[in-house]
Amino acid sequence: MTSTANKNPIHNNLETTGIENVNDIDFRILSLLEGDSRLSFNKIASKLGISVGTAFNHVKSLEKRGILKGYTTVLDSAKLGYSLTALILVQTQGGHVEEVEDKISKAANVIAVYEITGDYDVAAITKFKDRGDLNIFLKNLMATPHVKRTVTSVALEVVKEDFKMRLQEETKLSTGVC
Repeated sequence: MTSTANKNPIHNNLETTGIENVNDIDFRILSLLEGDSRLSFNKIASKLGISVGTAFNHVKSLEKRGILKGYTTVLDSAKLGYSLTALILVQTQGGHVEEVEDKISKAANVIAVYEITGDYDVAAITKFKDRGDLNIFLKNLMATPHVKRTVTSVALEVVKEDFKMRLQEETKLSTGVC
């Protein structure tokens, strides 16, 4: 009897942790869509050697389960004038972390918000056109109820800025192939 266990270490890890059951076709589709979210079902099917119906069903299943959350464009913020990147750590008062996170996450200049451990409760990654815009944002943030204090670091150079998971590269790293 042959084993039907998936040889993909990422897939096995997800199965053992119970996060979500994602099979090899799902991973391959996600990897293709990370590279080009405009791929048609025909192109996905052709690249993976599966039927168009299979590609369609897998993509729709990934969407329904919330694994594939949307399709987006990737903008070069610096070319649009947003060349200042700031990491803002926020310490909140009492049990109001979620209220502060919600307020921060609604700001247009905020591209990511994380609840973190340590001396601070929230980390926000932000983009601004200049120091003046950052200064206004920080003054408004400090006036927000339940914000105790902030620490801001300004990026001198962007070394890497990519929010894709890069499933193919993760597979190479986990298997020792670089």
